[in-house]
Amino acid sequence: MEMKGKKVLVFGSGISGESAACLLLRESTQVVLYDGNENLKAEEIMKKITDKLPAGEKTASEAASGTVSEAVRLQVVLGRFPEELLEQLSLTVMSPGVPTDLPVVDKMRAAGIPVWGEIELAYALGKGDVLAITGTNGKTTTTALLGQIMANWKESTFVVGNIGNPYTSIVPETTDDSVIVAEMSSFQLETVHTFRPKVSAILNITPDHLNRHHTMEAYIAAKERIAENQTKDDVCVLNYEDEVLRGFGEKVPADVLYFSSRRKLNRGVYLDGTTIVCAVNETIPVCDVSELQILGTHNYENAMAAVAMACAYGTPMDIIRRTLKEFAGVEHRIEFVAEKNGVAYYNDSKGTNPDAAIRGIRAMSRPTVLIGGGYDKESSYDEWIQAFDGKVKKLVLIGATREKIAGAAEKLGFKDIVMADTFEEAFNKCVEYAQPGDAVLLSPACASWGMFKNYEERGDKFKELVKQL
Repeated sequence: MEMKGKKVLVFGSGISGESAACLLLRESTQVVLYDGNENLKAEEIMKKITDKLPAGEKTASEAASGTVSEAVRLQVVLGRFPEELLEQLSLTVMSPGVPTDLPVVDKMRAAGIPVWGEIELAYALGKGDVLAITGTNGKTTTTALLGQIMANWKESTFVVGNIGNPYTSIVPETTDDSVIVAEMSSFQLETVHTFRPKVSAILNITPDHLNRHHTMEAYIAAKERIAENQTKDDVCVLNYEDEVLRGFGEKVPADVLYFSSRRKLNRGVYLDGTTIVCAVNETIPVCDVSELQILGTHNYENAMAAVAMACAYGTPMDIIRRTLKEFAGVEHRIEFVAEKNGVAYYNDSKGTNPDAAIRGIRAMSRPTVLIGGGYDKESSYDEWIQAFDGKVKKLVLIGATREKIAGAAEKLGFKDIVMADTFEEAFNKCVEYAQPGDAVLLSPACASWGMFKNYEERGDKFKELVKQL
């Protein structure tokens, strides 16, 4: 789609929205940035966007609370959506945090306005090959590792997407030789249309974000969209041990490459005892898991997915092997913070759903005092509580889900529960209950919203409190 001179609505004023607006302004597009939160300040949003534009590309702009002006290139609209705008729009670009089933979005579709996401916009305007990763858990670790492998091989490598760096922010720098390693959430995949990665991967699928997707079927369908435009010339990497994905592998249009932590594969990447083996073009031992700096079977799966993607893209094995051994993991994911007074503190703030938090528990080798709870994504907590398996000596609960989790725990016979009103109170209770030789683990099984802006802020707060001990 030719963007020049068109009027495009950017829906949502977060990082993705700001970045999409910037890219559109660089394309000589008229941009209306809309956010339903009328308490935001239009002038501040405007300044953030125009400050990101390169010198010489600053644009005339106007902060408005609902008026539409043809004379300006950037306008910010807050609060009630002005429906008269529908007649003027050529495209809507959704931020991933905004639900796509809002009545106003349905009206846009009914009016024939294409509804894209920030990812689709970046793909349409960018250059280079995309290697894209999704899944319920392990996305960030796999993306960071694959990004490091690619950066060690290709000069023009970008790591973008749900990892915190909007894809649209790097588009002006991309060339035909660029490699874009993209972490994709189900929210971002809901709004792709032509997006076609050279190599895609779905790591696993377990229940998450059901408050947004409503059904497990809709959540799975969103994840599977990562491969919908791929052809036999492209590769889709899937987890053989995930039943949903094994079934998906039979119908996916791309060439399928599996990875497995439980069995040898004729073709793919697998764990043979403690050795990661790559059997793509020929069978090559990659490395022993004892040589990795990341712990746990789930991380070996993440490593195998990255190896499979890198091999499928033609990366030399010596670069893959060296990077695997160098990779130190991802902040906020079972991250060792410090040992204080004989107690080990671990930050697993990225454990934002029960399945991710189960992995955090399984990685613990000491009696554990656990901080859980947060925003309610309508998850079930039974399997997480069953995974405590005698390891968790005390569960300290916070946030909107604390009563729900406590009820689930008591029903399953776990009664060592303490409630806290604030994060600091929860942390202090952990310090009080933990004995030398124990671990304190922040692995909440819930999102951070309500108390914190995001899981990073929550993890940073935990680390700050540990350092103050």
